[in-house]
Amino acid sequence: MSSSTALASALPGPRAQYVAAPRIAAGSAEFTRSNRALFFGGFSCFALLYCVQPLMPLLSREFALSAAQSSMVLSVSTAALALSLVASSALSERLGRKPLMVAAMAVAALMTILCAFAHSYPQLLAMRVLLGVALGGMPAIAMAYLGEEIEPTSLGLSMGLYISGSAFGGMAGRVITSVLSDHFSWRLALGAVGVAGVLAAAEFWRSLPASRHFVPAGGGWRSMASGFKLHLSDPGLPWLFALAFLLMGAFVSLYNYIAYRLLGAPFGLSQSLVGAVSFLYLLGIYSSVWAGRLADRFGRRHVLWAVMTLMLAGLLLTLSNWLPLIVLGVALFTYGFFATHSVASSWVGRRATTGKALASALYLFFYYLGSSVIGSATGVMWGRGGWPGVVMVLGLALSLAMLVAWRLRRLAPLGQAEK
Repeated sequence: MSSSTALASALPGPRAQYVAAPRIAAGSAEFTRSNRALFFGGFSCFALLYCVQPLMPLLSREFALSAAQSSMVLSVSTAALALSLVASSALSERLGRKPLMVAAMAVAALMTILCAFAHSYPQLLAMRVLLGVALGGMPAIAMAYLGEEIEPTSLGLSMGLYISGSAFGGMAGRVITSVLSDHFSWRLALGAVGVAGVLAAAEFWRSLPASRHFVPAGGGWRSMASGFKLHLSDPGLPWLFALAFLLMGAFVSLYNYIAYRLLGAPFGLSQSLVGAVSFLYLLGIYSSVWAGRLADRFGRRHVLWAVMTLMLAGLLLTLSNWLPLIVLGVALFTYGFFATHSVASSWVGRRATTGKALASALYLFFYYLGSSVIGSATGVMWGRGGWPGVVMVLGLALSLAMLVAWRLRRLAPLGQAEK
């Protein structure tokens, strides 16, 4: 009798079928359905969260804000998301993965629609906080769902497809709001993205297969405290959490303030053209899947170091005053970021043998905390040192991230599946 069958026979009722059921394998109809659903989930999460990023210069003018103050429209959402991740993962351990993810997508879409009717900047920030709280029920649980339901040899591909949906959503949200705000208003732009989020939530609910390996957890907060201790004492997971903080902080900061640079002298681009830079997110759709396949084949510790160098090379190219070279730099930076995120996030799913939802929540807590902390701090450097000041801060963050990647190369794997 196999270990999974023995465990299944020891579990009462529906828990047995969850454990005994085969995992979803590449090439099956369920694999296609789950990847389509999670693609829409990633799309919705990033579109709703980051659609305000190209609007920051417009909000600066309308509400008389500095760049750092305007960046709060994104930072408050990512901070709220980071803080709600752990509570959401705890709820998902009791309520299940799919119901909470559907609710998170629907509420976040509604909050985005309501943002279009904000009468003041504080009111807009309040609704963006609620959006961040709602979205806490999506990313970590999606990663846990994939880790539980997808066959290990196909997990890198599935995680890459989920992150490619995130890349597409980040691009689409930014482009939609840039174009619509240029020709109509930022309010109509946010309303349109909110409606797209409602449609994505409906498709997610329709397509995602029900969990077959989820087992409701007991133990309450005491069990969660044990999970925290387990994950933070692991020799590898805390380094992956640190990597998430540094890389996401650098990525969001570059896109936060590149708009200010390109709208001003000597470039003087329109809002639509600046928003078109977000088409570079399409590179992330390819690079996340590409990196996931490479990681499954050659091992995460080897691929991570290689793809991260692309981010640093791209960042340095943005110091140029020649627009094509700046665009090339942002392209390399974007390609490298989604590749590294795909590798690191799937590594968390394999490294955490138990408490996968909590491990994913911790990874994303630091991921979005980096977005908020580094994103706002870089705004201060923009005000004081312009683009060279931004590059200096982000270069430091990437240098630290590369040191972490070097440390992870020497990490002993838990088993063959984690290499």
